[in-house]
Amino acid sequence: MVNGKNIALTGASSGIGKAIAHELAGAGANLILIGRDKERLTQVQQTLGGTHQALVADISTEDGRQSIVEACQGMESGLDILVNAAGVEGFTGFEDMNDEKITNIIHINLTSTIILTKALLPILRKNRESQIVNIGSAFAGIAFPGFTVYSASKFGLRGFTEALRRELMDSDIAVRYFAPRGTDTPFNNSDVAVLNKELKVNIDTPEQVAKEFMGFMQTNKPRYSVGRPERIFTFMNKVFPGLVDKALFKQLPVIKQCLPKK
Repeated sequence: MVNGKNIALTGASSGIGKAIAHELAGAGANLILIGRDKERLTQVQQTLGGTHQALVADISTEDGRQSIVEACQGMESGLDILVNAAGVEGFTGFEDMNDEKITNIIHINLTSTIILTKALLPILRKNRESQIVNIGSAFAGIAFPGFTVYSASKFGLRGFTEALRRELMDSDIAVRYFAPRGTDTPFNNSDVAVLNKELKVNIDTPEQVAKEFMGFMQTNKPRYSVGRPERIFTFMNKVFPGLVDKALFKQLPVIKQCLPKK
C-alpha cells in the first residue's frame, strides 16, 4: 500500500512520527521527513538511509509551510500521501494555562495542520488514490480532565477530518483518521507519566503505535482507534456520557494531584 509512494510526514523527528517514519521507510516509501529539530531530524534521516529527504520546517509558520509545499512540488512523481503527525501536548489545569500556551496548542495541533493540508491539496490532486492521514488521539473521543485544550484541539482535528473526507468523497483523495491511545514519548512530560501510572492506563511504545498505523494503512478504513478498552470507552462517551462523567469524577482527585504545580 505504501511501497514506492511519496509521503510527507510532519512530526518526524521524535516519538510516534519517528517510529512511523521507520515503518514507512521499511515498507518502501519515499519520505519527506518534516520537523523543527534539525539535529534529531538528521539523525532519523541517517538511520533510515536511502534517499529520504529531511526538511527542517515549522508548520506553525507561513515560511515553514511554504517550504513544505515547495519540497513536495519538487518531488519528481508528486505527492501521494500526507501524514499530519506534528503536535504538542497540554496536560495542565485549565485555570493555570496562560493565553500563549492555549493559543500554541490550538495553532499547532489544529489550525496549522488545516492550513498545511489546504496548501498541499492541489499537489495531492495530481496523483490518483492520494491520501491525507491525520494523527489524532483517544482524547478526541474522551474529553479528559487536565487535557482541556489538548482535547479541544484533537476533537477539532477529528471533526476536520470527517468533514473533509465527506467533502472529497467524489474525488480520488482519501481522508483518514488514526487515533493512538497513551504513548510513552518525549511528547509527554513527567507529570503525565505519573498520571498514567496512578490510573493504571494502557501505555504503548511509539513502535507499537507505528505497527498499528501500518496495519491501518493496509486497509481502506477511514478511521481507526488504538486499543479495545479505549474504543469501548469512546463509544460509551457517545451513547452514555453520564456513565463516563461518573467514572472520571472518581478519578478526578488523582488527576488533580498529578497536574503540574504552579
